[in-house]
Amino acid sequence: MSADLKGPQELRSEVIDGQLCALCGACVGVCPYLVSHQGRIVVMDECNLSEGRCYAVCPRTSVDFDELNRVVFGVPRPDGELGVVQEILMARAGEGAARKRGQYGGTVSALMSFALREGLIDSAVLTSSNEALLPAGNAVRDESGVLDCAGSNFVAAPTLAEFNREAATDAQRIGVVATSCQVLALAKMRASPLEQGNHIEKLKLVVGLFCTWALRYEDFVEFLREKTDLAEITKVDIPPPPAEVFEVYSNSSCVKLPLDEVRSFIRSTCDLCTDMTAELADVSVGAAEGVLGWNTLIVRSETGAELVKKAAQGGVIETAALPEENLQHLKEAARGKRKRALRNIVDRTGSSEDLLYLKLSEEALERLLA
Repeated sequence: MSADLKGPQELRSEVIDGQLCALCGACVGVCPYLVSHQGRIVVMDECNLSEGRCYAVCPRTSVDFDELNRVVFGVPRPDGELGVVQEILMARAGEGAARKRGQYGGTVSALMSFALREGLIDSAVLTSSNEALLPAGNAVRDESGVLDCAGSNFVAAPTLAEFNREAATDAQRIGVVATSCQVLALAKMRASPLEQGNHIEKLKLVVGLFCTWALRYEDFVEFLREKTDLAEITKVDIPPPPAEVFEVYSNSSCVKLPLDEVRSFIRSTCDLCTDMTAELADVSVGAAEGVLGWNTLIVRSETGAELVKKAAQGGVIETAALPEENLQHLKEAARGKRKRALRNIVDRTGSSEDLLYLKLSEEALERLLA
């Protein structure tokens, strides 16, 4: 057995019981004994496999970013704050439903709708929430389904459980919208020697979302119940600084909650994540700082470049140059998250030689912390 390839018992002890689980959902659906329930991964029964796909694809087990960059892009991870980059732009959806219903610029909804219409994918795995704000993966096959999932969700979601289910259907070309930890898990699926039969070859497009943290479901929902009626909530948002509030919209009002109170519900594992911009995606998307109604769009792969080019030519998205000031702020934010995570990991283990799930040399660690 490879030293880096273990089984479900180690997944439970090292990741789930070890408070490292990112709730990405990658292990759900590859093992009958692992399920997601109310914002947690639950082990239903013991499994004695010495090597398991659940362990191999988990984003909180052994991660070598150079190796995964070679798998996804054909090159090791380059120096710099943002990973592999072909181009960085501002973007927003063209006139239409995606701009009206999408969060910020609606770029993600516009790109996924376009990919479905053009046959680049025949299924899109997105995230949506039920009436109790519990998020989960949702596979859709048309534009109306994409728009039904539009908008940001700040609660951790096991979205990749739906990818595993959808990959076992008749879908042949699947696109996924994913946060950094989920994007990392998809890259590990591509790299895993145990992925035969799991249909990872059906993954044709990954749109990554900028992410700094996600919230614990049960605690956060209890907090919200004291402030508003969950069934009435239509949208949540965090406006740009200096607002420092978490906005909860309903059909009749907007409740503004202090952002510091909301931050108290951040999952502890988010403090150990080094990737703010979903580096292993085909394209990565986030809000454009200080530019209302626009997104920042990072084009990374040839697949992503072709998608953005065709969407822009067809008027599905509009693009513009990203101001240099915005680019510098983005790099600073990405660098800051990486440094904080590495320091938190070292503080947790008490050793720069034990980085939990990361494979980094002492020299690389020193360089990243400099």
